[in-house]
Amino acid sequence: MEEKKEETMEKFRLRAGALIIENGAILLIEFKNDDDDGVHYNLPAGGVESGETLVEAVKREAKEEASVDIEVGSVAFVYEYQPAKNNNLYGDVHSVGITFECSLIENSVAKLPASPDPHQIGVKWIPLAELHSVQIYPEIAADIINFYNGKGYRNYVEEHEIQAEK
Repeated sequence: MEEKKEETMEKFRLRAGALIIENGAILLIEFKNDDDDGVHYNLPAGGVESGETLVEAVKREAKEEASVDIEVGSVAFVYEYQPAKNNNLYGDVHSVGITFECSLIENSVAKLPASPDPHQIGVKWIPLAELHSVQIYPEIAADIINFYNGKGYRNYVEEHEIQAEK
């Protein structure tokens, strides 16, 4: 009699994000940290919903988190978090984030949405020259700067590579 192998389904999340840079500043979403009084920032981004394309998801997330309408351009970079390779640093869900270079549609103004995520406290334009001084998750500030400057940026980065650089 053959022994049945128990199949375990790994949790997986596909994310879409918007990289919006205008006049030397990047649009970021500001969140209050759960564990202290500090804050951290994320690109406008989130999970792709069932039946939704990546482009539809990035447009929806930009609208939900920053109240903006965007034009979606090419893929800027891909970020992957694999829990087993990162000692579950950010939880147990394997995620891949596709970040698109985006621009605001004319007359679209970034602002806190009427019903933000409970931890979201702001929408801010952070000058790229100051990006190193804020906590951004994932820690892709150097990748953003390198992409913007068009030199030596990684179009694919894994979280364990970021951690190894520290």
